[in-house]
Amino acid sequence: MSGSDNNNGSNNGNGQSNGKSGSAAVAARVGFNVEQVVKDRYGAGANQREAALCCPTSYDASFLKILPKEILERDYGCGDPSEHVGEGETVLDLGSGGGKICYILSQKVGPTGRVIGVDVNDEMLGLARQYQDEMAQKIGQDNVRFLKGKIQDLALNLDMAEAWLRQFPVTDVQSLSAFEAECERLRREETLIPDNSVDVVVSNCVLNLVAPAEKKKLFDEIFRVLKRGGRAVISDIVCDEQPTQAILDDPDMWSGCISGAFGETEFPQMFERAGFHGIEILKREEQPWQTIDGVEFRSMTLCAYKGKQGPCMDRNQAAVYLGPWKHVVDDDGHTYFRGQRMAVCDKTFKLLTDPNGPYAGQFAGVEPMNEVPIDQAKPYDCHVNAVRDPRQTKGVAYRANVGADDGGDCCSPQGCC
Repeated sequence: MSGSDNNNGSNNGNGQSNGKSGSAAVAARVGFNVEQVVKDRYGAGANQREAALCCPTSYDASFLKILPKEILERDYGCGDPSEHVGEGETVLDLGSGGGKICYILSQKVGPTGRVIGVDVNDEMLGLARQYQDEMAQKIGQDNVRFLKGKIQDLALNLDMAEAWLRQFPVTDVQSLSAFEAECERLRREETLIPDNSVDVVVSNCVLNLVAPAEKKKLFDEIFRVLKRGGRAVISDIVCDEQPTQAILDDPDMWSGCISGAFGETEFPQMFERAGFHGIEILKREEQPWQTIDGVEFRSMTLCAYKGKQGPCMDRNQAAVYLGPWKHVVDDDGHTYFRGQRMAVCDKTFKLLTDPNGPYAGQFAGVEPMNEVPIDQAKPYDCHVNAVRDPRQTKGVAYRANVGADDGGDCCSPQGCC
């Protein structure tokens, strides 16, 4: 599963590419500061409940019992990615807001797990941090931290950057250059979220709030911070067609999770372009949350995995797709025909047969009778879809005879039937 999707065009609804991704096309059509509009509205939303921010979502009530009423009332989201997180995992919540998802996650990951919330809004961070000690006592473990940063720039610790600014205010071009240099140093030496450091990235109706011109960087950052084998579980708002110009010109619709919604086909494509694989739509609301100017907006929860990158080495392995489809194609163009031993490289073999991976239960792995050590394996061309001859796995000289007398009674309780 090496390689990547190089199709950077988006579909205009008639099967034709317009040459730009949806986010890039929108970026050229927005005439105000999206980030400031969102920051102002969510700052107000931290102090007073605003029902219009995102759509109603149900959560497991058992995790909500100990949460403060103030956090529950100031929560804005469109899904529950926390239900796809397990014990002992390190989880990053993008746009953690008042901390609701983080405190749910704290209970789910347990004492061996860790939860990190990142938000740029001071009011929301203040609300989340206000209850940290109380929640740690109620949950029984202090495994949650809230950090200030932009979700499209997870390397820069904004608390540290602002502390530097208070000591060295920007008053001219020279001091501005010094501040920019300090920010680069912080990204490099005091990284907010280090590379390959988290098991799961979650987000609840926040990615759509990032300015269109920075959305590609956002997905690249999600990919950067995940460990190999890690996954992103994201709930967000998608639309069935491009928002009208009237929608794009409305600041309230940007801060209300409408104008920045991903196209429902663009959303998984953004993960694919960032290098993810095993992309699956976990939940798609049948009924739209809102319909504006004929455009339907609904909630979608998606899961995507990191880990397909690396060299392709041939160790004479095969993967058998078990069905139910006649054949399937993965994100890199590999075609797997039901019931056939498809030749795969060692890396792809491990991805397809990983019991905790996205393809679990869909493939049977066929190992060679005589193992090929990885240091003796030859490069494999994964662009070729080929059937693996059984003699490649058994060996050309294989002439064994094994029957019921050797392997046991097939229809006995210990047999194969």
